[in-house]
Amino acid sequence: MQPKFALPNLPQTISNANLAMATKKPSTRKPDIRNYSSQVVDGIERAPSRSMLRAVGFDDGDFKKPQIGIASTWSMVTPCNMHIDQLALKVAEGANAAKAKAVIFNTITVSDGISMGTEGMKYSLVSREVIADSIEAVTGCQGFDALVTIGGCDKNMPGCLMGMARLNRPSVFVYGGTILPGRHKGKYIDIISVFEAVGAQAQKKISQKEVRQIECAAIPGAGSCGGMYTANTMASAIEALGMSLPNSSAQAAISDDKSKDCYEAGQAAMRLLKTNTRPSDIMTKKAFENAITVVIALGGSTNAVLHLLAMASAIGVKLKLDDFTRVGKRVPVLADLRPSGKAMMSELIEIGGIQPLMKMLLDAGLLHGDCLTVTGKTLAQNLAKVKPYPKGQDIVHAIGNPIKKNSHLVILRGNLAPEGSVAKISGKEGLHFTGKAIIFASEEQALKKILDGTVKKGDVIVVRYEGPIGGPGMREMLSPTSAIMGKGLGKDVAFITDGRFSGGSHGFVVGHVTPEAAVGGPIALLKNGDIITIDAEKQQVNVKLSDAELKKRAKAWKPPKPRYKRGVLAKYARLVSSASEGAVTDVGD
Repeated sequence: MQPKFALPNLPQTISNANLAMATKKPSTRKPDIRNYSSQVVDGIERAPSRSMLRAVGFDDGDFKKPQIGIASTWSMVTPCNMHIDQLALKVAEGANAAKAKAVIFNTITVSDGISMGTEGMKYSLVSREVIADSIEAVTGCQGFDALVTIGGCDKNMPGCLMGMARLNRPSVFVYGGTILPGRHKGKYIDIISVFEAVGAQAQKKISQKEVRQIECAAIPGAGSCGGMYTANTMASAIEALGMSLPNSSAQAAISDDKSKDCYEAGQAAMRLLKTNTRPSDIMTKKAFENAITVVIALGGSTNAVLHLLAMASAIGVKLKLDDFTRVGKRVPVLADLRPSGKAMMSELIEIGGIQPLMKMLLDAGLLHGDCLTVTGKTLAQNLAKVKPYPKGQDIVHAIGNPIKKNSHLVILRGNLAPEGSVAKISGKEGLHFTGKAIIFASEEQALKKILDGTVKKGDVIVVRYEGPIGGPGMREMLSPTSAIMGKGLGKDVAFITDGRFSGGSHGFVVGHVTPEAAVGGPIALLKNGDIITIDAEKQQVNVKLSDAELKKRAKAWKPPKPRYKRGVLAKYARLVSSASEGAVTDVGD
């Protein structure tokens, strides 16, 4: 990215707030690694600031050190983040050992797994924006010279990266780590197993007693959901992007490896500070293509499309839906991971994580090896000594023997989604589907009718007014898609929405339909019984209606009243961009 402003002797920054901070001191001062903290603590006039900081543990020597802010997403609202306070302490230990002064602060998290299927889930995507805003606000206000952020649950990670991108100060991301799997009847289980058990019980395949057994065994401790769901997908994407240390994405939450990763991240932030290596040096268009490539190879979540678009927007990289199609044509799906596959993230960790996969992709010419990373080395240099997966493992396929020869993330357009939509087509559910629309105005309505048997084979479930504006908040449809799988209808029904899907969703699903229903998109014009065709090969999603009929229905359509008039959801609905642009509230030029 080419920043708009060049300030003498000071780092170039992204936001106006940082620009104001950077211009406060005279430009004659020699550049050093305390460009921001010096403005807060140096000089007789800053005595009040130093006085406040002494109370939180600063001494005279600390005021001469660069300050590294450590954004922790610790919270007891979810197992994904319940351990991150301890990880933040290890980052601080590493930063302090590198002769910086670490300052830990908190931002929020919410739990998708807990709020899924409720009105509260509308706050999930909104929390991504709140996290980014809060990291920017604290860092900009306090004058941190560098930044380490630690994320666990789904929206933490893109939120952290968006905040770091806006600030554009030397930064490192640390993934909180994955959970170890639960066990039931000798098999690994996780949170998706619980959601699918609900559907299985509705079909009388299992008893309520067994649902409770699965419920009690699925989440044995700290860490993010255990398949290649959104958390592990985004952690892997960020490592491929170059913004976390090698293997940060493939470590158990409670492990010596994760503790070491945190310590080293604190030290890496100091090295980046000394070389003035900033996110804009790392988060380039080619780096985002690397992230897309790794997400595809891993069979990752549809949410990666939304979040990578948002992260790119925050750093000023022009990433589009068509880039996912372009990259997807040449990149195969290689990893047999849940939800579409068989293995847990913990099993991928046992055979070496994602580093050997990235080495395979690099050797095949599918990654840009010259991209800079937070190690200070290029991606190719980081991967030079990585050993291949052990012989006999069957989780990651060879490039010559892929699970799917091209991307499972398929961008569909057509008269139902003229601005694009995102489908997750593993190949197991087929490449084509035609059926009659059965329409619902909310996720709750759809779930009820799936569970009571109203939804039949051949139906195309349409859930609308769940987009960024219409929801507001673009809820994930994990409860209804899990009920579909639990009832054994995964290949027999399709699901279309202007909302999102969880990384745990699988089956014939199409989300992020744009324009969304709340702004009069074609999805708002559908009626029960309309014939819808999804064609993954042609990359189209269409309703069998003439242009004249669609125009007639559009003329009769009336926008719904806003569901929220005050508060954060109302504010979000007023500010948010289309899902095809990442559903961001901080829209640049």
